[in-house]
Amino acid sequence: MNTKYVFPAVFTPEKDGGYSILFPDLEGCFTCGDDLIDGMQMAEDVLALVLYSYEKENREIPIPSKREDIKLQGKEFVNYVACDTMEYRKRYNNKAVKKTLTIPAWLNEKACSMNINFSQVLKEALMKKTGMM
Repeated sequence: MNTKYVFPAVFTPEKDGGYSILFPDLEGCFTCGDDLIDGMQMAEDVLALVLYSYEKENREIPIPSKREDIKLQGKEFVNYVACDTMEYRKRYNNKAVKKTLTIPAWLNEKACSMNINFSQVLKEALMKKTGMM
């Protein structure tokens, strides 16, 4: 599964010096920032949040529009925003979950005698198996 994305965002300057930001390709994907730097950070965050929810719901992620196909008004401009939903998951969805597993008694005895941390071993194995390590 791809977790890195780049989408065009429409930045609209506001009277107070801030920006409203809209991703025209993604339903419900908009934010604002106090200035351009804050706006870019907020845009990356909302993009990752919305695309993460698309992934969780198995919704089809649309193909990003081309800059030249986006209609602008006044002082609006388009900027591409990148995000990585896996990094977003790691940062905000890091709650531990309990899993029950079954292993042979002899293996349990051996591992316990060596003071092996079962959770850590399983975490490392899963990260390796999923290609995250």
